[in-house]
Amino acid sequence: MLSRNPSAKHLHITLKRSPIGTPYRHRLVLQGLGLRKLHQTVVRPNTPQVRGLVDKVAYLLDVSAQ
Repeated sequence: MLSRNPSAKHLHITLKRSPIGTPYRHRLVLQGLGLRKLHQTVVRPNTPQVRGLVDKVAYLLDVSAQ
């Protein structure tokens, strides 16, 4: 789960579980984050908008703050 470290400038987000069988809107969130394949990692800025997307599908992700 994401630690609330406001000093971190970037989040490293990895897709750990398959979105098969998840609600359509959760798959749209993953698409918005830029995640397409399992074990793919993307770097996104640590903003409230990105943290909200991550919280929505946190059960599919592994997130670390850098």
